[in-house]
Amino acid sequence: MAIEKKNETAVATKGELTFDDKVVQKIVGNSIEKVPGLLGVDGGFVTNIKNKIVNSDNPTDGIDVEVGKEQVAVDLSIIMAYGHNAHDVYKALVQAISKQVKDTTSLELVELNVEVVDIQTSKEFESAQTTLQDRVTDAGGVVKEKTSNGVESVKSSTANMVSDDERVK
Repeated sequence: MAIEKKNETAVATKGELTFDDKVVQKIVGNSIEKVPGLLGVDGGFVTNIKNKIVNSDNPTDGIDVEVGKEQVAVDLSIIMAYGHNAHDVYKALVQAISKQVKDTTSLELVELNVEVVDIQTSKEFESAQTTLQDRVTDAGGVVKEKTSNGVESVKSSTANMVSDDERVK
Protein backbone atom coordinates (compact mmCIF):
# COMPACT_ATOMS: atom_id res chain seq x y z
CA MET A 1 0.00 0.00 0.00
CA ALA A 2 1.56 3.26 -1.05
CA ILE A 3 1.28 6.33 1.17
CA GLU A 4 0.27 9.34 -0.79
CA LYS A 5 1.85 12.65 0.10
CA LYS A 6 -0.32 15.65 -0.19
CA ASN A 7 1.13 18.33 -2.35
CA GLU A 8 2.12 20.92 0.27
CA THR A 9 2.52 24.47 -0.82
CA ALA A 10 4.30 26.90 1.42
CA VAL A 11 2.11 29.76 2.41
CA ALA A 12 4.02 33.01 2.72
CA THR A 13 3.01 34.69 5.95
CA LYS A 14 3.42 38.41 5.99
CA GLY A 15 4.38 40.42 9.03
CA GLU A 16 7.32 40.79 11.34
CA LEU A 17 8.38 40.10 14.89
CA THR A 18 9.58 43.10 16.89
CA PHE A 19 10.54 43.70 20.50
CA ASP A 20 9.74 46.74 22.59
CA ASP A 21 12.83 48.32 24.18
CA LYS A 22 11.49 47.52 27.67
CA VAL A 23 11.42 43.82 26.83
CA VAL A 24 15.07 43.85 25.87
CA GLN A 25 15.89 46.01 28.91
CA LYS A 26 14.32 43.37 31.16
CA ILE A 27 16.16 40.57 29.38
CA VAL A 28 19.41 42.46 29.94
CA GLY A 29 18.53 43.08 33.59
CA ASN A 30 17.73 39.45 34.24
CA SER A 31 20.87 38.28 32.44
CA ILE A 32 23.25 40.43 34.48
CA GLU A 33 21.76 39.68 37.87
CA LYS A 34 24.51 37.26 38.88
CA VAL A 35 27.54 38.80 37.17
CA PRO A 36 30.43 38.71 39.66
CA GLY A 37 31.66 42.17 40.64
CA LEU A 38 28.44 43.94 39.66
CA LEU A 39 26.57 45.47 42.58
CA GLY A 40 23.94 47.30 40.63
CA VAL A 41 22.86 49.42 37.73
CA ASP A 42 22.32 53.13 38.10
CA GLY A 43 19.02 53.53 39.90
CA GLY A 44 19.27 50.64 42.36
CA PHE A 45 20.05 46.98 42.78
CA VAL A 46 20.31 44.77 39.73
CA THR A 47 17.17 43.04 40.99
CA ASN A 48 15.26 46.22 40.18
CA ILE A 49 15.01 44.81 36.74
CA LYS A 50 12.95 41.94 38.05
CA ASN A 51 10.46 44.51 39.33
CA LYS A 52 11.73 44.43 42.90
CA ILE A 53 11.90 48.18 42.83
CA VAL A 54 14.58 49.78 44.97
CA ASN A 55 15.39 53.49 44.89
CA SER A 56 13.59 53.86 41.59
CA ASP A 57 10.19 54.17 40.04
CA ASN A 58 11.55 52.65 36.83
CA PRO A 59 12.77 49.04 36.96
CA THR A 60 14.96 49.59 33.89
CA ASP A 61 16.92 52.62 35.15
CA GLY A 62 20.54 52.46 34.09
CA ILE A 63 19.86 50.26 31.06
CA ASP A 64 19.40 51.86 27.66
CA VAL A 65 18.91 49.79 24.52
CA GLU A 66 18.57 50.30 20.80
CA VAL A 67 16.69 47.45 19.21
CA GLY A 68 16.90 46.86 15.49
CA LYS A 69 15.46 44.10 13.33
CA GLU A 70 18.50 41.85 13.81
CA GLN A 71 20.76 43.58 16.31
CA VAL A 72 20.80 45.16 19.75
CA ALA A 73 23.02 47.81 21.29
CA VAL A 74 23.09 48.25 25.07
CA ASP A 75 24.36 51.04 27.33
CA LEU A 76 24.76 50.32 31.05
CA SER A 77 25.66 52.56 33.97
CA ILE A 78 26.90 50.28 36.73
CA ILE A 79 28.03 50.25 40.32
CA MET A 80 30.99 47.90 40.54
CA ALA A 81 32.14 45.97 43.59
CA TYR A 82 35.44 47.09 45.06
CA GLY A 83 38.16 44.50 44.57
CA HIS A 84 37.01 43.33 41.13
CA ASN A 85 38.64 44.07 37.79
CA ALA A 86 36.53 46.28 35.52
CA HIS A 87 37.65 44.44 32.37
CA ASP A 88 36.63 41.09 33.86
CA VAL A 89 33.22 42.52 34.84
CA TYR A 90 32.81 43.91 31.31
CA LYS A 91 33.67 40.55 29.69
CA ALA A 92 31.19 38.76 31.98
CA LEU A 93 28.50 41.33 31.08
CA VAL A 94 29.13 40.85 27.34
CA GLN A 95 28.89 37.08 27.70
CA ALA A 96 25.75 37.08 29.88
CA ILE A 97 23.86 39.69 27.86
CA SER A 98 24.84 38.30 24.46
CA LYS A 99 23.76 34.78 25.36
CA GLN A 100 20.41 35.70 26.91
CA VAL A 101 19.43 38.21 24.23
CA LYS A 102 20.30 35.67 21.51
CA ASP A 103 18.50 32.80 23.30
CA THR A 104 15.37 34.85 23.94
CA THR A 105 15.04 37.01 20.83
CA SER A 106 17.52 35.64 18.25
CA LEU A 107 18.94 39.17 18.06
CA GLU A 108 22.71 39.75 18.10
CA LEU A 109 24.37 41.98 20.67
CA VAL A 110 26.57 44.19 18.51
CA GLU A 111 27.52 46.87 21.00
CA LEU A 112 27.82 47.10 24.77
CA ASN A 113 28.87 50.35 26.39
CA VAL A 114 29.42 50.20 30.14
CA GLU A 115 30.07 53.22 32.31
CA VAL A 116 31.25 52.53 35.85
CA VAL A 117 29.52 55.32 37.78
CA ASP A 118 30.64 54.17 41.23
CA ILE A 119 32.71 51.56 42.99
CA GLN A 120 31.70 50.39 46.47
CA THR A 121 32.22 47.57 48.90
CA SER A 122 29.25 45.24 49.25
CA LYS A 123 28.75 46.54 52.78
CA GLU A 124 28.70 50.19 51.60
CA PHE A 125 26.25 49.37 48.85
CA GLU A 126 23.86 47.43 51.09
CA SER A 127 23.87 50.09 53.81
CA ALA A 128 23.13 52.81 51.25
CA GLN A 129 20.00 51.09 49.97
CA THR A 130 16.55 52.09 51.15
CA THR A 131 13.77 50.19 49.48
CA LEU A 132 10.71 51.88 48.08
CA GLN A 133 8.66 49.52 50.23
CA ASP A 134 10.45 50.85 53.33
CA ARG A 135 9.67 54.41 52.27
CA VAL A 136 6.01 53.55 51.63
CA THR A 137 5.77 51.73 54.96
CA ASP A 138 7.32 54.70 56.76
CA ALA A 139 4.99 57.12 54.97
CA GLY A 140 2.02 54.88 55.78
CA GLY A 141 3.00 54.92 59.44
CA VAL A 142 3.20 58.70 59.47
CA VAL A 143 -0.19 59.02 57.74
CA LYS A 144 -1.73 56.54 60.19
CA GLU A 145 -0.25 58.41 63.15
CA LYS A 146 -1.41 61.82 61.84
CA THR A 147 -4.88 60.43 61.09
CA SER A 148 -5.10 58.87 64.52
CA ASN A 149 -3.95 62.10 66.16
CA GLY A 150 -6.49 64.03 64.07
CA VAL A 151 -9.32 61.71 65.07
CA GLU A 152 -8.35 62.02 68.75
CA SER A 153 -8.22 65.80 68.38
CA VAL A 154 -11.70 65.86 66.82
CA LYS A 155 -13.04 63.56 69.57
CA SER A 156 -11.51 65.78 72.21
CA SER A 157 -12.90 68.95 70.61
CA THR A 158 -16.31 67.34 70.26
CA ALA A 159 -16.25 66.19 73.87
CA ASN A 160 -15.30 69.71 75.00
CA MET A 161 -18.11 71.22 72.92
CA VAL A 162 -20.58 68.77 74.40
CA SER A 163 -19.34 69.63 77.91
CA ASP A 164 -19.66 73.37 77.15
CA ASP A 165 -23.17 72.84 75.75
CA GLU A 166 -24.20 70.92 78.88
CA ARG A 167 -22.89 73.73 81.08
CA VAL A 168 -24.83 76.31 79.11
CA LYS A 169 -28.15 74.52 79.67
